[in-house]
Amino acid sequence: EARLMESGGDLVQAGGSLRLSCAASGFTFDDYCIGWFRQAPGKEREGVSSISSHDGSTYYTDSVKGRFTLSRDHAKNTVYLQMNSLKPEDTAAYHCVAVGCYACSADACYQFLAADEYDFRGQGTPVTVSS
Repeated sequence: EARLMESGGDLVQAGGSLRLSCAASGFTFDDYCIGWFRQAPGKEREGVSSISSHDGSTYYTDSVKGRFTLSRDHAKNTVYLQMNSLKPEDTAAYHCVAVGCYACSADACYQFLAADEYDFRGQGTPVTVSS
């Protein structure tokens, strides 16, 4: 059974940092690009970032550029979202998704994510940033 499990969400003060993890199992991790989206209460879902399956290229939405860094460890079947300089507007539930698109660029992967076209999705991990 394919599964994505997020972890690392927490309550943090503005300006602080968190590292989210997305552990994959039950499918061929190397064949999928991975993305993150977030959803705050009462707000629309927002794509955050994506990473390609093959060359580690990444894409970030403008609001997190320069603050968030996405990486993947193929040996551990895990993707990491390092979030620095957190702001109250980053408060949301963060979900990772897997898109079955080997050799897709990171921005192409992001477009799939933004269009809600993915193969697997995790349950999410909550991030709360206090002011």
